[in-house]
Amino acid sequence: MEGCTILEKRVVIPPDEVERRRGVYDYEVEVPPAPEKQRPSRGSSRATAATPASPSEYTRTTPEEMGAVIRRIPSR
Repeated sequence: MEGCTILEKRVVIPPDEVERRRGVYDYEVEVPPAPEKQRPSRGSSRATAATPASPSEYTRTTPEEMGAVIRRIPSR
């Protein structure tokens, strides 16, 4: 990664030229702090719109609004 400083490099598995195998290394690096991205605030406008203030504001959803199919099962 760019901007990182390698503090320590440790050989876990040394390279083997005969078998043409690369080595495995363990690095300890110093990473600069990432700048924080501003996230849009959640809940300020959604929470008030999603939950009605009083029970008188509750409405029932009709099947047409739901877009679902209601099947009637005949009685036996």
